[in-house]
Amino acid sequence: MTDWIFNRDTIRAFRFVRCAFDAQTGIAQLVYAFDDGPELIETVTVPGAPFAPDEARAAAAERALRLLHLIAGVSYYKAAVPDEIRIDGYAIDADTAALLESVYRNGLGEFAYRNGLDLRGKIHFPAGASAGPAASALGLRPHALVAIGGGKDSLVSIEALRAEGIEQTVTWIGGSQLIAACAAHTGLPTLNIGRQLAPQLFDFNRQGAWNGHIPVTAVNSAIMAFTAVLLGVDQVVFSNERSASYGSLIPGTGEVNHQWSKGWAFESAFGDYLQTHVASDLHYYSLLRPLSELAVARQFARTDRYDAHFSSCNRNFHILGERPTSRWCGVCPKCHFVFLALAPFVPKLRLVGIVGRNLLDDPAQVPGFDALLEYQDHKPFECVGEGRESRAAMATLAQRPEWREDAVVRRFARQIEPQLDAGELAIEPLLALDNEHRIPAALWERLRVRFAA
Repeated sequence: MTDWIFNRDTIRAFRFVRCAFDAQTGIAQLVYAFDDGPELIETVTVPGAPFAPDEARAAAAERALRLLHLIAGVSYYKAAVPDEIRIDGYAIDADTAALLESVYRNGLGEFAYRNGLDLRGKIHFPAGASAGPAASALGLRPHALVAIGGGKDSLVSIEALRAEGIEQTVTWIGGSQLIAACAAHTGLPTLNIGRQLAPQLFDFNRQGAWNGHIPVTAVNSAIMAFTAVLLGVDQVVFSNERSASYGSLIPGTGEVNHQWSKGWAFESAFGDYLQTHVASDLHYYSLLRPLSELAVARQFARTDRYDAHFSSCNRNFHILGERPTSRWCGVCPKCHFVFLALAPFVPKLRLVGIVGRNLLDDPAQVPGFDALLEYQDHKPFECVGEGRESRAAMATLAQRPEWREDAVVRRFARQIEPQLDAGELAIEPLLALDNEHRIPAALWERLRVRFAA
């Protein structure tokens, strides 16, 4: 095997070799390969071993593990994007194949666009098994595993669940010091799941592998669903708002959504799949789905508890490490958007204190804000709100004495706002709650009052 050399252009097949979980150590192995090349072994480590689930829960955990194996394979498949996909260790049904083809095709949309690849009609998972019986209830206990990313959104969810008396464990994947510190500051039980990519992937990248954005929320969702079954808890909660369902409109290409796996299409398909195929009493939902980014910002503004601890700057989160010395770079699309979204709801002094400087009074930042406004540019490939939200926020600031003289706001008022339909710049309609979500009904009845306030 030592003489096998990665060459993306000659690889014919991507193989799902096998997956296994050791209940004594809490370590799952996810094994992949290209053609007859070396095994690529990813590990996921769930704290709390040894695990001793009963027979029904062990069977459900095996189903969740296979789903994780299949979804996490996207990190490796993209290195060569071969025509053939093979599953060596087990068979899947048509439902599973359809979910996976959607996740790979849509979740790799930005990757394909940036690399000039056309994935339409290319990705086929072999469905060989007949559909099994529908999953039954496992008697999971009422408890939420809540994903935390260190930014404002998950903190809004955590505080909303706390206020409603929902038992929760703040959960994250990987070794981010920044997320760990933010999680600790919640004062709630925490769970840090380990994920180690196969080391050869980084070698392949140096050898010319295709590289780019993957649907990481889909992978993290599968990891947390597997973990929930192992721990016997009934909820996996993310904090994706409705704005995540809208991508960037690229002339000549159409819509490309950087955050497709944070959108409603993925959430609804994945959540339904879990209840049909894994456990009927396992609830997967985003607590913030009914809210726009601006509505989330308004909720976050209600407490200053996390001002010195959170960061929505993506420059701080990289697969090869982070720079936690400064929580905000001040120049990336996420910094721009979070500053703009919070500005209508957070006192100026407090906001400048959070980020460290006033991004709206820096003429050098104009191109970044133009992209958010979809003015002479498309929405950035980042987890940012819709263009109409940015335009409404900027128009609101243009009316406020404390903001309207700042360079970026002043330019908007003079140069861009006159070209826009004034009727579409009101912020209030964008704060209305939506009815498209998977939040359990009893919880939503209580939350709706909180989120409308």
